[in-house]
Amino acid sequence: MSRPDTDHDLDALDRRLLDGYQRSLPLCARPYARVAERLGLDEAEVIARLERLQALGVIGRVGPVFDHARAGASLLAAVAVPPAERDAWAERVNRAPGVNHNYARDHHYNLWFVMTAPDEGCLAARLDALEAELGRPLLRLPMQEGYHIDLAFPIPWFELEAS
Repeated sequence: MSRPDTDHDLDALDRRLLDGYQRSLPLCARPYARVAERLGLDEAEVIARLERLQALGVIGRVGPVFDHARAGASLLAAVAVPPAERDAWAERVNRAPGVNHNYARDHHYNLWFVMTAPDEGCLAARLDALEAELGRPLLRLPMQEGYHIDLAFPIPWFELEAS
């Protein structure tokens, strides 16, 4: 998460939304409605605020973080592509089923991504298909040991008003 250019872009409700729901977005059919109820807003306004905060670069995404090993199979993979064409190659990788993000690295293998699938067989098939489509070998890096990294951070530049 990056700090917005000016603090006036965020009001007290934005601040409460950001600080209050990094870890505890309600697990229910309409989580934004539940958040809205707690903040004294309506569901559409919560969604609009989240979209605006994302457009400002304050948040990158809203969604779950879960242990892929418990929900199927996943691995980190990489491919070497022409540096000047990396963005176009990244778009091709992003279209593959199960790719949830990719990023550039300063390395021979300069485009890295995480791929997920329901099971190991499906994961291998997806990787094989992507490798064939790209016409380039993929470096496959299955996880040897998992680490939990808490990605929720207190937002120290916000001084929340009492509500």
